[in-house]
Amino acid sequence: MGSFSVKPVKVGICGLGTVGGGTFNVLKRNAEEIARRAGRGIVVAQIAARDTNPKCDTGATPITADVFELVNNPEIDIVIELIGGYTIAKELVLKAIENGKHVVTANKALIAVHGNEIFAKAREKGVIVAFEAAVAGGIPVIKAIREGLAANRINWLAGIINGTGNFILTEMREKGRAFADVLKEAQALGYAEADPTFDVEGIDAAHKLTILASIAFGIPLQFDKAYTEGITQLTSADVNYAEALGYRIKHLGVARRTEAGIELRVHPTLIPADRLIANVNGVMNAVMVNGDAVGSTLYYGAGAGMEPTASAVVADVIDVVRALTTDPQNRVPHLAFQADLLSDHPILPIAECQSAYYLRIQVQDRPGVLAKVATILSERGINIESIMQKEAEEQDGLVPLILLTHRVTEQSMNDAINALEALADVSGPVMRIRVEHLN
Repeated sequence: MGSFSVKPVKVGICGLGTVGGGTFNVLKRNAEEIARRAGRGIVVAQIAARDTNPKCDTGATPITADVFELVNNPEIDIVIELIGGYTIAKELVLKAIENGKHVVTANKALIAVHGNEIFAKAREKGVIVAFEAAVAGGIPVIKAIREGLAANRINWLAGIINGTGNFILTEMREKGRAFADVLKEAQALGYAEADPTFDVEGIDAAHKLTILASIAFGIPLQFDKAYTEGITQLTSADVNYAEALGYRIKHLGVARRTEAGIELRVHPTLIPADRLIANVNGVMNAVMVNGDAVGSTLYYGAGAGMEPTASAVVADVIDVVRALTTDPQNRVPHLAFQADLLSDHPILPIAECQSAYYLRIQVQDRPGVLAKVATILSERGINIESIMQKEAEEQDGLVPLILLTHRVTEQSMNDAINALEALADVSGPVMRIRVEHLN
């Protein structure tokens, strides 16, 4: 294996599920390559897991059922946290830091919600907490923004960062299936949990977006300020109307810097069909980042899975090993900007965010209805870009009216929708989907 004079670095893996098993396998299979990159060998000295994983042969590696035994093991230099969730994970990460160990984690919920506290503790102890695998699985998007694009003032970023949701929308579009039907299949395939709330309501994507916005704009992590809207209300009809207008619907996370503040929002979004990101399908992820110097860049790949996520975990381990001997003051800051120089630029409430809109209004098939609709919009300064009127649906005599508007604040759109829903000729709620052109 070449002559490494320094003794190998010892790591401990907490959690031997999908990602833990993958991480063990990649560290073992690519040991020689990894050592050539890191300048010293990296060995798994201990694993903490309740169950073994049939997909990895741990051989003689000691396994304990107690994560704290591993975290308190003086032999271990780097703790890899892959158990997920908030409770035990937070306790074990803080304990590892307390013990002077570096941490590598794939836990987006933990970083998004408790990251400010965790990073402060890590700085105090002079250790690194690396979290590339927490966002977009195997795509090195955090490294790209934090290091590769460090010259830029980032203007905005937009991402398809939840594979389950993207799989569901892809199936709805390609096969005309209903949301509930595809969700059942996603659960059967193991893409969605028994309780799919985090995926389909946009919470998982909001965790990841919170982290991306923080490193893009140099702001503290503020998950509680992210606006989230799920995909459960989308119908095949909207998917088809969007298509007819030249758009695709994606569950998009958007973070944009404006004079007034930062937009931080996850919701179904119409994107022009010719954009690369509109053509990211199935369980794949993609993040577009726009910087003042570089323009738009796109990062695409597998956002989950055993080895794609392990790829990011192990890269973080290698980074930590390379930095072991460095002075903590000279390391890449956790959130890309120096910790004492983070900005207090506010996160905008959704009512103050600006976007274009797709509206689907069910109206009575009577003369003059379109004029009333147009008046309500123009009185609020909302310009219509295009209108599509479908045939009346036989049974109820209602006509779907589809509108695309220019950009306007959400507050103006809320007022307009309230007025539209109050019209006698309008039946039921107005369907609203935001539109992003990403140019």
